[in-house]
Amino acid sequence: MESSRPSVRVICVDEQQRILLLRWRDPVSGRRIWEPPGGGIKADEEPLAAARRELWEETGLPGTEIGDRFVVVRRKLRWNGVDFEGEEAFFVCLLGSPPEVSPGGLASSEEQQLQGYQWVRWNALDSLSDPVEPPQLIKTLAELAPGGPWATGIVA
Repeated sequence: MESSRPSVRVICVDEQQRILLLRWRDPVSGRRIWEPPGGGIKADEEPLAAARRELWEETGLPGTEIGDRFVVVRRKLRWNGVDFEGEEAFFVCLLGSPPEVSPGGLASSEEQQLQGYQWVRWNALDSLSDPVEPPQLIKTLAELAPGGPWATGIVA
């Protein structure tokens, strides 16, 4: 089975240059991945509105700090027995001190699949035990926030 749906993701970065990642467990394969908060865009919903809604649903964080510019990333992922392929709009949300994460409106299936979250330093993503999706996350962050150390690979 194959599916394509318009989606959004939000790369949240705190003042310590850490990225908020959610850890998910595929209910079919058991595979675990880390990825930024996000999800599908509803019919007649603008990408920025979807990004704000998804951020709140998955983290409880308000979307007021999400920038209105986005980068489109082509993704291909097998999840829950379905091959997903399509484009996702990635936004950036630059935050001060890391706010408390508490999902605000997960669907029951998401509650079962969400394994936790972690603030991970941008240059330590490869230290995680499970893969980060999408693999080009830092490149995408560099396009959205070119002033950060991730743009050059230099550790601040």
